Amino acid sequence: MDLKRYLQQNNNQFNWKERIKIIIQITKALSRIHKENISHKNLHSGNILYSHHYNYWYISDLGFCNPADKPLKSIYGNLSYIAPEVISGKEYSLASDIYSLSMLMWEISSGQPPFINYENGDYYLAINIVNGMRPKFVSGTPENCKKLMEKCWNADPSKRFKINKFKKRITEINKSFYNQKEIEIQKSNINSIDYNRKLCSKMYSFNDIPEPKNATKGLIFFF
Repeated sequence: MDLKRYLQQNNNQFNWKERIKIIIQITKALSRIHKENISHKNLHSGNILYSHHYNYWYISDLGFCNPADKPLKSIYGNLSYIAPEVISGKEYSLASDIYSLSMLMWEISSGQPPFINYENGDYYLAINIVNGMRPKFVSGTPENCKKLMEKCWNADPSKRFKINKFKKRITEINKSFYNQKEIEIQKSNINSIDYNRKLCSKMYSFNDIPEPKNATKGLIFFF
């Protein structure tokens, strides 16, 4: 089972301790990839798979296996998880994976994919992402989790945590939960038809995309 399906079926049945556990396992898997100085290039919840045998989450579909006929200046992936610098024409990097990881963390926190309700088309979603639009935090998201996501979806890739720092921080957050009362997250409303339709990787080719920037306060979030 992949992560998007798991969240769709189980989002209201587990607490923040369990959500953090999933994030830690994904982080460890990405750490092994980055240790080889390889970027995945196509991280999204359809590529995060659960092994019932090992009771563990792992990453599939390494993104360097792009379609052979991919045009030189096009992007392949799932737009909601693609880093803004990649949308604007830069190469994939380890830092762009960290951006995708922050989107996965938001998805695990909310139970639904980022920008799932966005209806203005791929081009305008791309423009808004490079202009700093990010998903809105759901009610009940712990402050330390918010800060970690904000750090790692920064428009400037040099300001994002590297994977080892991310792993250290999420481990610290995990430890803090064992000293706190369990925190439940509010119910998410997910349209299963749109959910399936929008979560496939595909080719994108955009023109006149500006340089990425962080949004000013008040314009940053979309839910």
